[in-house]
Amino acid sequence: MIRVRGRVRSLGLPIAWGAAGVAYKLLCPLAQESGLQARIVTSAVFFAVGTALVLHVRHSLVRELRQVRRVAGAAQRALLRPLPSRIDGLDVAAAQVSAERGAAVGGDLYEVVATEQGVRAVMGDVRGHGIGAFGTVAAVLGCFREAAHDEQDLDGVLRRLDRALARHLRQEHPAGAAEEFVTLLLVEIRPDGEMLALNCGHPWPYLLSGVRAEQLAPGDPHPPLGLFPLPPVLPTVGLGRLEPDEALFLFTDGAQDARDARGRFFPLATALSSAVAEGPLFPQAVVARISTALRHHTRGTPPDDIALLVLRNGRPAHLGVRGTGRTATTSPQPTTPL
Repeated sequence: MIRVRGRVRSLGLPIAWGAAGVAYKLLCPLAQESGLQARIVTSAVFFAVGTALVLHVRHSLVRELRQVRRVAGAAQRALLRPLPSRIDGLDVAAAQVSAERGAAVGGDLYEVVATEQGVRAVMGDVRGHGIGAFGTVAAVLGCFREAAHDEQDLDGVLRRLDRALARHLRQEHPAGAAEEFVTLLLVEIRPDGEMLALNCGHPWPYLLSGVRAEQLAPGDPHPPLGLFPLPPVLPTVGLGRLEPDEALFLFTDGAQDARDARGRFFPLATALSSAVAEGPLFPQAVVARISTALRHHTRGTPPDDIALLVLRNGRPAHLGVRGTGRTATTSPQPTTPL
């Protein structure tokens, strides 16, 4: 009832302007004359009525668009929850942006949780972007937040994610999903700094150390989730050891595939090396510098969704303490928008 009343009130002004125009045409003697002056006045009246109607419609559309963006932004913040600035000894920072101008939701996903096995992180990229990818992001993230704690190995986590994605696609596309998939990178950082990973069609992360930015490439990734069944055996891949004060940089392919007006790809490795060399290796600073460089390179309009995630080992040189949950030692930090 409230919504209907709002609609009626929103139509009140256009109806009044329309009625004024009709009344002028039917009742005003000047509107009945055919002289030049009468025609000019009549045209001015109807021009004013038309302009008022157009402005009113535009104002209504802008107001509804702002409301949709507020709702979408709230949904995105609830789904991609702001990460704590510190999780089980790791300093954390993240950023995301949608490829659709003005859109508040995108097709990228990330999460970091502290488990009995160590800190586990996921970085993923859903095919497509915007509202259409939102449901798939929710299905994958919701499953990860449970499986990361329940499963002993990353193998089990990935198989849970694969089953969750398959269920979601069957529900959303009962007639059959055509090439719906998600690229995904799972990383586990154990208390001693050892890093393990499983990769399904996703870019490998960068290791940031001192003034170097080196992309880790331990092997060929598996196909993206949703395209083919997972193999019977899924051995984890070692990424080496994350030493104190070193950082791991995870990203979606929108960062390295971003092009400028001349078609040149964004030099991600160079930008990371510059960001590391410019100052202390703080995750928030690295994310901010790469975000700024990406905005400058694409003039603020990247062709694809982009997500960035930095995990820095802030633990002392000896073994850290095992975490039992996703808790922060400092207040949560909001996700940094690009």
